[in-house]
Amino acid sequence: MEKEQRQQQQHEAGELEAPLLLPAGHHDHAAAGSSYALVCSLVASAISIIYGYNRGVMSGAQKFVQEDLGVSDARIEVLIGATSIYSLVGSLAAGWACDRLGRRRTMALSAAMFFAGSAVTGAATGYAALMAGQLVAGVACGFGLVVAPVYIAEMAPAASRGFLSSIPEIAGNSGILLSYIADFALAGLPRGLNWRLMIGVGAVPPLFLAVAALLFMPETPRWLVLHGHHDEARRILARTTGDRALADRRFTEIVSSVQVHETPNNNANHNNKNKKASGTSVWREILVRPTPPVRRVLLAVLGLQFFQQASGVAALVLYAPRVFNHVGITSQRAVLGATVLLGLVKTVSIVVPLFLADRLGRRPMLLASAGGMAASLLVLGFSLRASPPSGGAWWAAATSVAAAAAFMATFSLGFGPVIWMYGSEILPLRLRAQGTGIGTAVNRVMSAVVGMTFISLYEAVGMAGSFYIFAGCAAAAWVFVYACLPETKGKSLEEMEALFATAARSPPSTPLPL
Repeated sequence: MEKEQRQQQQHEAGELEAPLLLPAGHHDHAAAGSSYALVCSLVASAISIIYGYNRGVMSGAQKFVQEDLGVSDARIEVLIGATSIYSLVGSLAAGWACDRLGRRRTMALSAAMFFAGSAVTGAATGYAALMAGQLVAGVACGFGLVVAPVYIAEMAPAASRGFLSSIPEIAGNSGILLSYIADFALAGLPRGLNWRLMIGVGAVPPLFLAVAALLFMPETPRWLVLHGHHDEARRILARTTGDRALADRRFTEIVSSVQVHETPNNNANHNNKNKKASGTSVWREILVRPTPPVRRVLLAVLGLQFFQQASGVAALVLYAPRVFNHVGITSQRAVLGATVLLGLVKTVSIVVPLFLADRLGRRPMLLASAGGMAASLLVLGFSLRASPPSGGAWWAAATSVAAAAAFMATFSLGFGPVIWMYGSEILPLRLRAQGTGIGTAVNRVMSAVVGMTFISLYEAVGMAGSFYIFAGCAAAAWVFVYACLPETKGKSLEEMEALFATAARSPPSTPLPL
């Protein structure tokens, strides 16, 4: 008995301490398992690159669309912001699709919709066609935002889940950067061709991802267990962990996590229940009668998604050229070049959480991120207010670009990638797909609010005043993280509900420790 206990402790320690990339000659099986999980995560993250490209390309293309098709500021504001509303629909439908079709087939469906949306938008000859293309692409965005984090969280071993769960956010930022580069490179082409190529290029990668998802990617072991495919789940777990004994123990934990919430009557219809995992009982547990731990999990997920967008990141992602024009940068090439700089800083900075999330923990990174966002937004607001109405103050322009870049960097340290990582890992298995969908829906609503009102907002309170409002939201985000979020570093997915049950019993006035 003592020998078995020592062996189990050794397995647990190995999982929590082994890095993703191991020195040659050490822990070969664990390294092979981590490498397999890494490959699966990279392929799944391609959907995030496509999402990022679709999200960012209109930043530089919108001016050319307006000139070519005669679209007003009010209409372009609705066009850009409505994409987030469409993605809200997609995120809600994605939870159902993930449970019914599986994570892998849902990813292929999302890729097909990205292809169709980009093709229709790039070929549009009027505002109605633009809206139709953005409708399809927006729904695809909602699917992509849900399925990639869920897939990676369920495929990754606990020791490298923070590393792997950061990859979709890095991929999304890479897609945004690529869209800015495409805008910059194609801006000099004839009017009517430049913006169509900017958008149409985004139709190519989804074809390859759809094929890869259907032919090569495995389904997640947790979905397989939910639907009764136990042998296949064991096989995938063995490949992702690189250790047969550890895989068997993880398989037992997953099965127990599923069965502990099934009643005796439901056990008699086990297969039928598995097929209806996304049915009314799941929604009832999330929205109508959540337990205290589930309520606290939902508060964390929804709060993080709300504050991510309330901080105004969409304003800079979608309207950076307008912000720089306001501060006196008039050259179109200089404006697009500064926008590329923002995308580059955002993408490079996003790599940091990849290596630190499993070392420092989620809470410290979120706190540092929120504090840095608030400070940089205040500086950006000050530089915009200090700029003369006619422009020409080079120091104000330089300070604005630097502050915007600092905001992107600090956002990428925590509130960019870590909230997706945190949300996907704390939701219980039975609620994960729908819970992620609801969180993404809140994210999309807030993104739509910012995207559809930013032009109207800065016309009402001034460009500087808009960023002061965003700075206040970032400061509130710091308070929320400090008061409400426990640390999840090193915990298995099956341990999260117990962690939040313990946190729920803590005195509400006592902040959770770092």
